[in-house]
Amino acid sequence: MSQSRLRLDKYLADMGLGTRSEVKGMIRSGRILVNGQRARSADIKIDPDEDEVMCDQMPVTYVHYEYYMLNKPAGVISATEDRHEKTVVDLIDAKQRKDLFPVGRLDKDTEGLLLITNDGQLAHQLLAPKKHVAKVYYAKVAGTVTEEDADIFANGVVIDETLTALPAKLDILSVTDKECSPVSEIKIEIYEGKFHQVKRMLEAVGKKVIYLKRLSMGPLCLDETLACGQYRKLSEDEIQMLKSSVGEK
Repeated sequence: MSQSRLRLDKYLADMGLGTRSEVKGMIRSGRILVNGQRARSADIKIDPDEDEVMCDQMPVTYVHYEYYMLNKPAGVISATEDRHEKTVVDLIDAKQRKDLFPVGRLDKDTEGLLLITNDGQLAHQLLAPKKHVAKVYYAKVAGTVTEEDADIFANGVVIDETLTALPAKLDILSVTDKECSPVSEIKIEIYEGKFHQVKRMLEAVGKKVIYLKRLSMGPLCLDETLACGQYRKLSEDEIQMLKSSVGEK
C-alpha cells in the first residue's frame, strides 16, 4: 500500500479537475465515486495506488510525476502561465498534472529541447551549477566565428564586469559568405544557464546570434522527429538516464 494518502479534494485538484473549491462542489453534488461508493466528504483520505476514483463515471487515475520533451517553437515563453503570452506549458495538451513547469528557460525566440515536468527534485539537480550538466546549442551567427573565439570560450568568456562564464566548448560547423555578410554555424556546449547566456557570450566576442536551438540537456537529446511545438512523454529509460546523470536513483 502507498505510504502517502491524499485528501480527495487534493487528489482531484492535482489531476486538473478544478480548483479545490470546484472539486468540493463536485463531491457535494454526488459526481465522485470512491471504490464504487459516492464520496460524502472532501477530506476522506485516498491511497493513489490502491483506491479507484471516478468522476461522472470516468476513472481519474492519479499520476505522481509527468515528464515531457518539448521541441519549443519561437514565440512561446518559458513560463507556467501568462496573461498575455502563450507559454510552453500551454502547449502540453495531454498533461494530467496542473503543476507542470519548464526545467530552465529558453528565450522567447529560441527553439529546441525543453523538459517539462513537475519533478522538482530532478529539476533542481539538473539546474544546479555544481552538477555541471551540459547543455548543447546549435546557432547561426552573424559574422565569422574563429578558432580564436573558440579558445576564448574554452578559457571562460568575460561577459561583463560581474560575470565570467564557465569554460565552454565551441565547435565551428561552417562559415558562409552571403553577399559580404558572413554567417557562421556553430555548436556550443555550456554548463550553466545564466540569463541570455549564449547570446551574451557571443556578443562578448563581437558576434550576434541570428538563430538559436537547444539540442540536448545532459544525456537527453532532442527527438528530431518532433516538429516545432510538438512534444512527447519521456520514456522510462530517458527518465532513469536523467536521474542517473545527476546521481538520483
